[in-house]
Amino acid sequence: MDEKNIKFVQGNEACAEAALYAGLGFFAGYPITPSTEIAELLSVRLPQTGGKFLQMEDEISSICAIIGASLTGNKVMTATSGPGFSLMQEALGYAVMAEIPCVIVDVQRGGPSTGNPTHVSQGDINQARWGTHGEHSIIVLTASNHQDVFSITVDAFNMSEMYRTPVILLFDEVTAHMREGLIIPEKDALDIVDRLKTSVKRGVDFHPYLPREDGRLPMSDFGGIHRYNVTGLFHDMWGFPSSDPKVVHGLLRHLVDKIENNVYNIARYKEYFLEDARTIFVSYGSSARSALHVVKNRRARGERIGLLELQTLWPFPAGIVREKCSEAQCIIVVEMNMGQVLQQVKTAVDNPDKVFLANRIDGELITPTDIRNIMRLIQGKGV
Repeated sequence: MDEKNIKFVQGNEACAEAALYAGLGFFAGYPITPSTEIAELLSVRLPQTGGKFLQMEDEISSICAIIGASLTGNKVMTATSGPGFSLMQEALGYAVMAEIPCVIVDVQRGGPSTGNPTHVSQGDINQARWGTHGEHSIIVLTASNHQDVFSITVDAFNMSEMYRTPVILLFDEVTAHMREGLIIPEKDALDIVDRLKTSVKRGVDFHPYLPREDGRLPMSDFGGIHRYNVTGLFHDMWGFPSSDPKVVHGLLRHLVDKIENNVYNIARYKEYFLEDARTIFVSYGSSARSALHVVKNRRARGERIGLLELQTLWPFPAGIVREKCSEAQCIIVVEMNMGQVLQQVKTAVDNPDKVFLANRIDGELITPTDIRNIMRLIQGKGV
């Protein structure tokens, strides 16, 4: 490994470097704690690689700008947090409906409203899934360390292009602002999915919303050789608005099925010591680091304990959670909210009564000591 590929960085920097690695061509954003470093770094690095950086007047214009840039053929990203992510929800729904590839980074902080701008939270899980109205599906990814932040960011761009959909990277303030080593992979070490362009020639009828047999939708750069319509309304294969029940039903099924039918392809997770575990932590983001510390400490004392770290939060990998936790006598979900992933785990497993919550909601990182104290309370109930 060339020493120039080894960096000591924040998580936000790891995300920005990964976006460049994945082929980012356009970034538009508005500074907001704790995501600002992503914009700061890309304002310097992106123009150096031939890309474009724009600081917009707010978060609404930011996501609208990347939607437009994506339609013209660029890989695109914006980054925000808390209130900014709330402002993006309407345009996020537009990108879902119009099937526009884009990556949205939400570095979570305390809320609602202005909340705790400089402190950690994991309170945006449900907003990332349900923030925009209507029936839809969404891909939401996360990570707990900088090497994984890098790889999962590349995955986000790949999935965005593969499924022609917005993808949300849901990090948290601790992961974003802590510093640790990062190895930048060599060129071509990670697979990169490029934009699928149509082979339809100029002057031939182009159907921008007609999937191939493999389900992928080829695109044509807007303003290029093909004329076509883009709308947030239900639309036919030409992109023109339609209220025909068959068209509406077919499009809605397509938007949901292209993601929900690929849960196992989209799912990213890491497992630690699950082979013989009787107590299993389920966690994600910076909470998973504390959970892993407890696991290693307790196993050294002979306890049969393990960790399932989720890196795909939506579509929720219920089948994987059910399978990995099937032999557990006790499942403890470790997160920094009031139980947003807890509810998904309870729904996924055969016996929800054996699922418990270890959490903090006060803007401080949940520590190994916090988790151990909650474990004692659970064990005191005879579990």
